[in-house]
Parts: sequence; C-alpha cells; structure tokens
Amino acid sequence: MPVSEDLLRGALAAGRTLDALDDSFAALGRHYSGKVRENFTDDRWRTLIVTDRISAFDVVLGTIPFKGQVLNGIARYWFEATADLMPNHLLAAPDPQAIRAIECEPLPIEWVVRGYLTGVSSTSIWRAYERGEREFCGHRLPAGLRKHEALPRSIVTPSTKAPKGEHDISVSREWLLGRGLIDAVLYDQLEAQVLALFARGQALARARGVLLVDTKYELGRDADGVIRLIDEIHTPDSSRFWYADSYEQAMASGEDPRALDKEYVRRWLVAQGYTGDGAPPILPDEVRLEAARRYIEAYERLTGAGFLPDVEAPLPRLRRNLGLT
Repeated sequence: MPVSEDLLRGALAAGRTLDALDDSFAALGRHYSGKVRENFTDDRWRTLIVTDRISAFDVVLGTIPFKGQVLNGIARYWFEATADLMPNHLLAAPDPQAIRAIECEPLPIEWVVRGYLTGVSSTSIWRAYERGEREFCGHRLPAGLRKHEALPRSIVTPSTKAPKGEHDISVSREWLLGRGLIDAVLYDQLEAQVLALFARGQALARARGVLLVDTKYELGRDADGVIRLIDEIHTPDSSRFWYADSYEQAMASGEDPRALDKEYVRRWLVAQGYTGDGAPPILPDEVRLEAARRYIEAYERLTGAGFLPDVEAPLPRLRRNLGLT
C-alpha cells in the first residue's frame, strides 16, 4: 500500500528527516561522514547510519522523506539475495536506518558496471559516445549504437574514489594496474564477481518489471584478508533503474526511458542548468516529495514487500536502537 500523501508531507517538517547527527553518536567510535552515510567504527564492527540526504553529481542537495529507511531496506534485501556470489559486510540491522557491519578497509576503487549506453552527466558513457569516442574505460564500443540502447555485454568501468566534494574519475583496468592500485589477478577476480552480482541483480529486477541499467559496487578487505561487498547494493542511489514495460516504446519514440531512481532528480537539476559545477539549486518540496514516492516504489518493486515507514523522529529512535540512551 502506498505511503499516504499526508504522511509524506508531514515528514518534510523539521526534525522528521535525518540530515545530520549530534555529538551523542560519538560513542559509536571513530567517525567518517560520507555524502549519504555516517560511518562509525571501533575496530570490531562498523555502524552505518543511512541519512535522508540526497546527492547528485557528487553534491549533497538536501533531504528526501524516508529515503534512509528505503535505502537501508533495499540494501539489506540485496545483501541477502547475493550472499552466495560474494561475501558482504552485513551483520545486523538494529534500526530502520542503520546496520552493524564487519569492519573492512575499503579498496580505492569504485566498481561501476554498465549494461546500457546512457547517462546525463558530461562524464557519462553516453556523452563520450555522443562526442564520437569509441573507447570508454578501455572497452571498445561498436558504431551505430543509440542513446539508451543495451550494450553488447555488460562492462566494468571502474572509477577513482574522490574525496567528498570532488568528482570521481572513470578509468580503465590498465590505468589502475599502471598505478599499482591493484594487481591483474585480483582485478580480474573481482571483475568477474561484480559482473555476477550485476547479472543476478538484472535477473531479479527484471522478474519484477524493472531494468537494472547500471550500478556501482564498493569492496573492502576485512581483518582476515577476505574481500567483501560493503556500503550498499542495487539501491536507487547506487543504481539506475528503468520500467521494463515502457522501455521499447520509449526507444521507438526516441524518448528517455521512465526512470525508477534518483535520475528524476538529476534530470530536474539539468533542466535548471545545473550539471555539478557551482552551488546547486534548492530542491522544491514538490521535487522532494516526488523523489520520495519514487524511492518508496523502488523499494516495493525490488523487494516485493510493502514499505512500512517508521514515523518516529529519527534521532531519538536511533539513539535508543543503537544503545546510546
């Protein structure tokens, strides 16, 4: 059952979305703040708190009602659905917006997997192809492809992990090997694993009427040397999704496929003339609400379960569930 409009609008009020934490969370351990997640570690495990912040073009834009609960729930679903393909860091979920995880040292690479020729940013695979480039991150691309068309095969296009506030850079396998960031044997092993994760994601999503277009995976090494999938997996923040039932019609008419992810927000920003440089425009409440509806629909489609939001104010709930009160 869809979340009611009154409940969504009520969640826009001050204190109802999670933007920042306070000093009481310092007891969880050493703190690192990402664009969306707040990370705490005490060397035994990591606590990840998923805020309601939304980012696009590597810039934080504001908050979306219930977004953190949606992301946390979807990631938990996919961690469990792919655990046979690759170990992951999930231990427990003590709160709708938090997990306890095995502490891992992140690898300095984002593993981006693409199944389609698409994208709106100046650094996307589509923009490169549109400029006439026929090699992208070391992969040769055939001539004659159309915007949003499926690639002949899914490809891994790794990127650097830029500090918060800076932009990631798409690179090639050879670029990474040449700089000693990873060795060839390990790269090839991990490439095969993330392609398997992507194939599983595409198959399960397609069965529910959704196309998994592209995604990114983050990997880390635990204290025993095991490389695990960390952070999140197949969420609307890390992935691009399209509705399967209207894809062919969109391609036939030369339109953009209907998106079930934060591409809606990216396209709104582009329509305002913003593509990542300078201060972003403020998201109107109607844009925030529409984004929330899409996140919730993504949860329900991808997991096959109804979304039941916890409407308690997030800060006191998190303190209680994480043992801070």
